[in-house]
Amino acid sequence: MDNKQQFLEDFKIYLKSEKNFSSHTIRAYCADVYTFLLWIDTLNPLEIEPEKFSEYLYFINQINYTKTTIARKIASIRAFYRFLYQEELIEFNPVDNIPIPKQNKTLPNFLSEDEVENILRGIKIETPAGYRNRIILELLWVSGMRISELSSLNYENLNLEQNEIRVFGKGAKERIVLIPDKTKQGLINYIENVSDLICKTSKNQTSPLFINYRGFRLQNQSIRKALKNCLESIHFTKHVTPHVFRHSFATKLLEHGADLRIVQELLGHSSIKNTQIYTHVSIQRLKDVYEAAHPLAKK
Repeated sequence: MDNKQQFLEDFKIYLKSEKNFSSHTIRAYCADVYTFLLWIDTLNPLEIEPEKFSEYLYFINQINYTKTTIARKIASIRAFYRFLYQEELIEFNPVDNIPIPKQNKTLPNFLSEDEVENILRGIKIETPAGYRNRIILELLWVSGMRISELSSLNYENLNLEQNEIRVFGKGAKERIVLIPDKTKQGLINYIENVSDLICKTSKNQTSPLFINYRGFRLQNQSIRKALKNCLESIHFTKHVTPHVFRHSFATKLLEHGADLRIVQELLGHSSIKNTQIYTHVSIQRLKDVYEAAHPLAKK
């Protein structure tokens, strides 16, 4: 790959230091660009014409990728060439005007309040890890945090006197999420009594809040595994991921009359458009209830 490999390494640094992308997004973008660089083979990426990129679009469309995947691959390569242009390695961006295909909007999956309570009750809290897992899922439900935001929490992020937690979302954007008193008390109990039973470590400001039995930060995959084990133990058949708790949080707020802008702020969405999909979920929920309950709707 010679020069191509160097371009890719520099692009990775650019995404991390200047764009503040998450590690997951950086991996995906770099993988997309790497695939493209392999496809152009011996061609110099600095000399690519728009027509060549059109050929690549045709190529990836033959592989039956979803529209979401194709849109991300296009976005990755556009970002790569934007980086090359910014570094003055090319005189113009050959892919800047390539449109990203419109994606089919799908309504997010969410849980009812009873379903959430059923899941939380299914977690065995008799063990330290079980108690930790229970408070983690409860936090996802009551705060709308992303799993990556939760796993990266340190003690310095907590302001429990005000029922507040400071999180850093996509692009390192800072926001405050709120938690109710019941969850706060459960979190305090975890900090004061349970965490030392998992692993006795220092609790300074930069220490991770949620840890494993070796005292290291609990990773996203471990949280997903804990949720999966819980769902299997209670024979819960609905597909649930940690992100479904975030969807459920937003949906319930809107169903109970919360202002869309407030929900946007609590979720950390940069655009109101990302939040508006939950209004569609709420409307669909109203329709479902109406059709199930109204006698004329059943006819």
